[in-house]
Amino acid sequence: MSNLVVTIPADPPDRLDKALALAVPEAAALSRSRLARLIADGAVSGPDGVVRDGKARVAEGQDYLIRIPEPEPVETRPEAIPLVIAFEDDDLIVIDKPAGMVVHPAPGSPNGTLVNALLAHCGDTLSGIGGERRPGIVHRIDKDTSGLLVVAKSDRAHHGLAAQFESHTAQRRYLALAHGVIDGADPRLRGTPGVSFEDGGVLKITSRLTRHATDRQRQAVYFDKGRHAVTRARMLERFGTPPSAMLVECRLETGRTHQIRVHMAHAGLGLIGDQVYGGARRASAKALGPAATDVAAFPRQALHAAHLGFDHPVSGEPLSFDSPLPADMQGLLNLLRTAS
Repeated sequence: MSNLVVTIPADPPDRLDKALALAVPEAAALSRSRLARLIADGAVSGPDGVVRDGKARVAEGQDYLIRIPEPEPVETRPEAIPLVIAFEDDDLIVIDKPAGMVVHPAPGSPNGTLVNALLAHCGDTLSGIGGERRPGIVHRIDKDTSGLLVVAKSDRAHHGLAAQFESHTAQRRYLALAHGVIDGADPRLRGTPGVSFEDGGVLKITSRLTRHATDRQRQAVYFDKGRHAVTRARMLERFGTPPSAMLVECRLETGRTHQIRVHMAHAGLGLIGDQVYGGARRASAKALGPAATDVAAFPRQALHAAHLGFDHPVSGEPLSFDSPLPADMQGLLNLLRTAS
């Protein structure tokens, strides 16, 4: 248990939780939601004793004592699962996740996840996220997507990283193998709603994304509801005669669930191996030769989080990480190159 005394500043907000969120030192890393829980738990005392109402009125110059409990262990159990670590310090860890690993425990995947592995690897070095001794998941990549993601080990890092992802200043680049090619002269592509072109032949897809109307496990493109989403895609190589597959670099301006997979499918450029969004498009044996069989058999969406960049949330140092293609995608890429 640690204690923190906070003095209400001049012209404070009209309620306690907002005023405390404004007044607590940044180093304390106490979010408004965390403060609201502490207030409700009776951990905050003011001039008249314990305060349990976050909407209570405050006044300039009042002192409030916040009793911050030690982080509690979470129910998710640690598991000694090997990890590929690109970087680690006291505040964060960057993981190169293999395809097939779920990031966070959920119904149907209670163990074997990245969080289980991190609990075992980090142990007591986790200083607590939201009052629990757990890793802070700032962003996720799908189970069958491989590549880089950063995880916070402390509240202060979690807040700082979350702010960068919220403001879209973190850089994320993905490599994907997809059906079709990006062609600025393609009238079908130019006529697809939400699709436009930028300098250098970069394809820009802008829409809103939310759950599919009938399949709650999927996301869908809308223009009148959902969350704003922007994906940019640049073709790096094309394969086949005529060209019918490509290696593409995708950059996220926003980071919505399944965003790249949904947007590329919307543009008629579904990812190879994507059983959910890949659509009915099939590899052409005429165009790709023997490689068409391997394209059709690829067991996961061919998507890899290849680059991650952000400022260290505590030191401010710019950090940048790159991950090579995993063996399965590299093998398929080699086969596609022989078809050219």
